[in-house]
Amino acid sequence: MNVLLCPDSFKDALSAEQAAQAMAHGITRAAPSAITHLCPLADGGEGSLDALMAATQAECRTLTVQDALGRPRQARWGWLGEQRTAFIELAEASGLQHLNSDERNALHTSTHGVGELFLAALDAGATQALLLLGGSATNDAGAGMLQALGARLLDQHGQPLPPGGAALQQLATLDLSTLDPKLASLDVTAAVDVDNPLLGERGASAVFGPQKGASPDDVATLDRALGHFATLAVEALGRDDRDMPGAGAAGGMGFAASSFLNARLSPGIDMIMQQAQVSSLLAKADLVITGEGRLDGQSLSGKTPIGVARAAQRLGKPVIVLAGSLGDGWQACLNEGVTAAFALADGPMGLEDALPRTAELLSDRCDSIARLWLAH
Repeated sequence: MNVLLCPDSFKDALSAEQAAQAMAHGITRAAPSAITHLCPLADGGEGSLDALMAATQAECRTLTVQDALGRPRQARWGWLGEQRTAFIELAEASGLQHLNSDERNALHTSTHGVGELFLAALDAGATQALLLLGGSATNDAGAGMLQALGARLLDQHGQPLPPGGAALQQLATLDLSTLDPKLASLDVTAAVDVDNPLLGERGASAVFGPQKGASPDDVATLDRALGHFATLAVEALGRDDRDMPGAGAAGGMGFAASSFLNARLSPGIDMIMQQAQVSSLLAKADLVITGEGRLDGQSLSGKTPIGVARAAQRLGKPVIVLAGSLGDGWQACLNEGVTAAFALADGPMGLEDALPRTAELLSDRCDSIARLWLAH
């Protein structure tokens, strides 16, 4: 019995590595002779940097940058010296997990720290960068990043705009001539975990703004502000990426990456699976177990379990998804290579009771799966 364990993190409970270890414990408890391969994954959001560095043995570097509210924080980034490749995770600098719930303010949070990470990579001699989007506290369409990289975003009086997406309503001049010239030789791929456009009812502000502290009025303000910013960007660049799938990722950072960094937008899970050489692990596996905190209809837009299932389906491998909860539309995942899916709870329980037991519940479910597999 050869089992590939490739979960994402379980938000607020376990990292992907911890989840994989808990799964392995359950498998070997029921089947001591089973061979388990642990391959923690991510889809571009928080945890993706860890997954990439584990897969590639990249050097971990740190830099003091501004967080989403302009405060100093230590952010990590990955460096592959021989390949001159940098791994930059937006959530390390501007992640929602670094803010308390009462600090979330989508109107004013900024991606400035992400630009600082890019500057460090450029100074190190990077010619390639993998930008990991997701888990952001921001809704500024990458404006803060651009300012850190040297762009001038000015109001009608010629003054620099303050941080945040709302300030983009006042943008009068978008001067890209002062961008760091080393950007021109940087090949950027941006990993996205959603396919939302920049604007509208499926856009960055409407879909993701509320979880970052935006009220309905704030959402309307931000959507107008990002629309104005996009219009000036189109005028400056001669290209319009507003409707590109993934442009709305990370508060519009997908748009900024594509428009200003000439980045290719790629499903994060596909990129990370390629770096981790998951295809070769799948070929050897009898059974694949993956999972994350929630499985629902939105998972089809690029979440880890579906990326794994689609890859496994091409090789005819069975895939079981373990999720903290099964939400609306999860059954659609059965058409994407998922053989079966199970929620972790072993009885009625609230989230506050379930989170501390996540490792235990994962082990127990994998114990049961292994026993059923052996019985067949």
